[in-house]
Amino acid sequence: MVKKYNHNANHGAVPDDKVNILGRDFEAETINQKWCTDITYIHVLKEGWTYLASVMGLCSRKIIGYAYGTSMTAELAVEAVKNACLNARDTQGIILHSDLGSQYTSQAFESYLGSHGMIHSFSRKGNPYDNACIESFHSVLKKEGIHLHTYQDSREARRAIFEYIEGWYNRKRIHSAIGYMTPQQKEDEELKKSA
Repeated sequence: MVKKYNHNANHGAVPDDKVNILGRDFEAETINQKWCTDITYIHVLKEGWTYLASVMGLCSRKIIGYAYGTSMTAELAVEAVKNACLNARDTQGIILHSDLGSQYTSQAFESYLGSHGMIHSFSRKGNPYDNACIESFHSVLKKEGIHLHTYQDSREARRAIFEYIEGWYNRKRIHSAIGYMTPQQKEDEELKKSA
């Protein structure tokens, strides 16, 4: 089958079925309406490069799912979304935004989203700002955590990532984008509204 492409001089050729539904609209009225995901690299001494796939809920800016491993695979990307889905009663209609990386365009990833009724939105080629919120999280994670330490192995890095996300980022770090609340406070507030 031949794919059709939209040609845009500024942004390269993008397959017609890989649409940017989110359109840099990072606001969400409720939790589990819009999520974004990406993978970042983390260096450890023993194994070399390791990989963290994270999923953020855009309403609360909370990291609602993540997966860490020594291979940058579609399975790692799927595992992060599976972990995020544990926090949602109903995944039907959730918009999940990612870049055009091979992990996110893979059959395994698309099948998982399809089986959970999720809608896949894609960044345009060469446009990291299309996924600015998760890119910003990974940048902050490295600046405030990862780059301050040397990790002997992936086990040590995994523990540090867990402590940063669960102990600091989600529960103590305030965000101007959500009214100077922590992601957990914002999520709790939204849950009360919908109760």
